[in-house]
Amino acid sequence: MANHIIISLIFVALSFGLLAFAFEPSPLQDFCVADSTSSARVNGLVCKHPASVVADDFFFSGLHVPGNTSNPNGSRVTPVTVAQLPGLNSLGISMVRVDYAPWGINPPHTHPRATEILTVIEGSLQVGFVTSNPDNNLITRTIKKGDVFVFPIGLVHFQRNVGTGNAVAIAALSSQNPGVITIANTVFGSNPGVNGDILAKAFQVDKSVVDQLQTKF
Repeated sequence: MANHIIISLIFVALSFGLLAFAFEPSPLQDFCVADSTSSARVNGLVCKHPASVVADDFFFSGLHVPGNTSNPNGSRVTPVTVAQLPGLNSLGISMVRVDYAPWGINPPHTHPRATEILTVIEGSLQVGFVTSNPDNNLITRTIKKGDVFVFPIGLVHFQRNVGTGNAVAIAALSSQNPGVITIANTVFGSNPGVNGDILAKAFQVDKSVVDQLQTKF
């Protein structure tokens, strides 16, 4: 399985490299390793002085480790964004590993700053995304080991393990910090909470249903 993951990492890096720069500015220097100690506020992260940059700034180890899927969704995302890999700063790309228990889901969510390209390493997944208003078309299919699927930037999308065993996927995203907005958590778990009357009218349900949902997030 380790060889499959390595091959997949190379695939997503090569296939996504050119697209990545379509959404984030091209770098003006060889690299801009993130300086996590700086308090300066910029759109991105402040660069380390090149003289203090080391090989570990461009290194991450851990995508071979299965994620703990013991949670209500039955899935776990292991991210490799600029927060985990400082050398990604200004390069416009990141990665994730997603583990799924049998019938586990990566629930409907969006990445506000990135397109995502995903390949299955083990198992079979039902994947899909919904187009924007007014059509709201569901684009979905089942993909298996070695298959690839693309989720366009900003659109609500999901994955579900449709096999009886565990599933694993690797994805690349066109941002060093793609962000994630999980729909249920955002709508029902905001702090402070969105007024229940607003949500009840938006979802066309009784407010008691909204109140119950808000207790779960």
